[in-house]
Amino acid sequence: MKSGRHSRILDIISEQAIETQDELLNILKAEGYKATQATISRDIKDLRLVKSLGDDGKYRYISAEKNSSDMRSGFSTLFSNAVRSIDNAENFVIIKTFSGMAQAVCASLDNLNHSLVVGTIAGDDTIFVACRSAELALNFADELKKLI
Repeated sequence: MKSGRHSRILDIISEQAIETQDELLNILKAEGYKATQATISRDIKDLRLVKSLGDDGKYRYISAEKNSSDMRSGFSTLFSNAVRSIDNAENFVIIKTFSGMAQAVCASLDNLNHSLVVGTIAGDDTIFVACRSAELALNFADELKKLI
């Protein structure tokens, strides 16, 4: 059931520009899949889907597995368009995004598997990035600031 749904989700996002979890959920329900918003959220995480800026100027879900150069390019585009500010405190980097964009940016950041990042937490418009030391957090914040 889950693997069939995952396979269909990958097909759907490759065939259509899916901008929201609700849009994906509605398509799956129309096709007879039993799912909830929480299920779709877990599926997006399990499949490592990220939002990327399309040619039409809208964000859409894509598979982060496409290839690493597309992923880095998608991250840079998403990051530069969604992030408002970057700061650091001790061993944390705090990223402020436009409302609703933190989870997409965070998922995209996680998929890069950056060596300075120990872990991340995202809310609606704020991301906390834990680094191993205050010095590494400062370096990472400086690196990210170059993207905006």
